[in-house]
Amino acid sequence: MVLNLTPFYAESGGQVGDKGVLIGKLNDEKISIIDTQKENQLSIQITEQLPANLSQPFLAKVNVEKRTDTTLNHSATHLLQAALRQVLGEHVAQKGSLVNEKNLRFDFSHFQKVEKAEILQIENIVNAKIREAIALDEARNVPFEEATRGGAMALFGEKYGDTVRVITFGKDYSVELCGGCHVSNTAQIGSLKIVHEGAVAAGVRRIEAITGAKADAFVKEKLLLIDQISMEMGNQQDLFKAIQALQKENADLKLKVESFENTQLGNIKEYLLKSMKSSYGINSIIQIIQVSNAGHAKDLAFQLKEEVENLFCVLLADIEGKPSISIMISDSLIREKGYNAGNLIRDWAKEVRGGGGGQPFFAQAGGADVSGLPKVKILAEAFIS
Repeated sequence: MVLNLTPFYAESGGQVGDKGVLIGKLNDEKISIIDTQKENQLSIQITEQLPANLSQPFLAKVNVEKRTDTTLNHSATHLLQAALRQVLGEHVAQKGSLVNEKNLRFDFSHFQKVEKAEILQIENIVNAKIREAIALDEARNVPFEEATRGGAMALFGEKYGDTVRVITFGKDYSVELCGGCHVSNTAQIGSLKIVHEGAVAAGVRRIEAITGAKADAFVKEKLLLIDQISMEMGNQQDLFKAIQALQKENADLKLKVESFENTQLGNIKEYLLKSMKSSYGINSIIQIIQVSNAGHAKDLAFQLKEEVENLFCVLLADIEGKPSISIMISDSLIREKGYNAGNLIRDWAKEVRGGGGGQPFFAQAGGADVSGLPKVKILAEAFIS
């Protein structure tokens, strides 16, 4: 439903409007306003239902908290665009934006990723302008040509009337045409924190940021996380150096573990080769082995395929309480006997309450019941007997 009543507030470009409530003066009926937009110089209040009595006078009450938070983000967007042009170059132009009570999102023309050092510089410039406590300079009913000649930035493709509203935060910093609500002083924004930068299209980047109490909460959360990490690291004075040392220690341990596992896999492979049985031109290896992950079983199967002709290999493993089945079949057996590892794995995986798949020469499956592994071993041995 659409009502043309007391104006609320509409963001320029029709992005985000006020929310609030209309209160009937005669019957105290309350009608929620879910959005506010501007059309033909009229403020349009959008509701989900019509009042019972349209002829009575109404009191319009704006959601002040939402408006205030949206206003902070809106004014910060003006400061952000000026900082972007200052750091990245005057080719930067607005390609879209969304401003609401939660955050601000600004799309702009730029040909490459904005580097972290540039993000920090942009953030510092905006926060410096906030701390300068620059008073809002608002000029209404300025002839459009006069405003643009004076350096006011206009949104490309936007339709403007003969007269416009010019919003200035420092005549040498940010001068834009705008119809939305703004802070009376940049200090009201509190601070700005950029939380994301990325690409949205070719030659178009996007920055997302938060302001005010939300920016403060974001920083406090990060500081709390640093405190928690510091405690876990034994409250060492140089936390960054301590983390680097821990990363090096972890990398060294991984190398040692990898070396140990390779030795173990080599031993397992020797055991499997010794356990191989030959019958009717088929060299079969069917064993339950101990490996730490299914990838190791796969590596062993491929190594065995390279070394053994006419191989029919089934490797079974209990990996931290989860069953694993790996089947490897030589190409010669696939051609001559029609064996298919993918078909076999689907049938045998039922014994471990699992499933899997693969190609005719190799397939793997997992499951939920390790007690079924011996049954799979019996089925595999029976298949080639």
